[in-house]
Amino acid sequence: MALLTEPDMEALGLTLRLASTVTVLLLLLGMPLAWWLAHTRSRWRRPLAAVVALPLVLPPTVLGFYLLMLLGPNGVVGRTMAALGLAALPFTFKGLVVASMIYSLPFVVQPLHNAFESVGRRPLEVAACLRAGPLDRFFSVALPLAWPGVLTAAVLGFAHTVGEFGVVLMIGGNIPGQTRVLSMRIYDHVQAGEYHQANVLSLCLLVVSFAALLAMSLLRTRRQAHD
Repeated sequence: MALLTEPDMEALGLTLRLASTVTVLLLLLGMPLAWWLAHTRSRWRRPLAAVVALPLVLPPTVLGFYLLMLLGPNGVVGRTMAALGLAALPFTFKGLVVASMIYSLPFVVQPLHNAFESVGRRPLEVAACLRAGPLDRFFSVALPLAWPGVLTAAVLGFAHTVGEFGVVLMIGGNIPGQTRVLSMRIYDHVQAGEYHQANVLSLCLLVVSFAALLAMSLLRTRRQAHD
């Protein structure tokens, strides 16, 4: 018996593709959001921070249900997309990306927020005195100093997306080659009593998660030794 069947490999590839896509998009969107949360004095800061953190305490199936209602053909987003001639998001890979981004948002934004706060204002004020513009101060001063937090955010976002189940089930279903990720494939094997295959795939998830955390630790140690 092969360790991984063709459907298993397909689910593994789809999972890694989903996690990579979500991680990159969350870093791009999460950095400006985390920067704003770390430096703004707006009265909307705390409510927005609470919204960002909501997936931490909200059951995945509840979040998935509301996303399904919002993105479905009768939801606000679904009707808007239909009016624009765009395909509906539920039960598609794009829908999985959107749902996963919302579900993993706090795991990326919060480490970035903490990293930007730890930089402090002093290095930015010094750079401003040297006539560095806002973007220059961000990319030349803040981002290098906050790099360990960026790395932590990337690893946590990736690992969290790899292990998703509830949100994936609600918004993506279990469509082979489109939305059947590794967690759903494990569930299928368990339902069918195929515990050996479920164990192999579970070990794959364990190895991926462990490797990501180990790489993060090694890179941070190397950076601290270099500094």
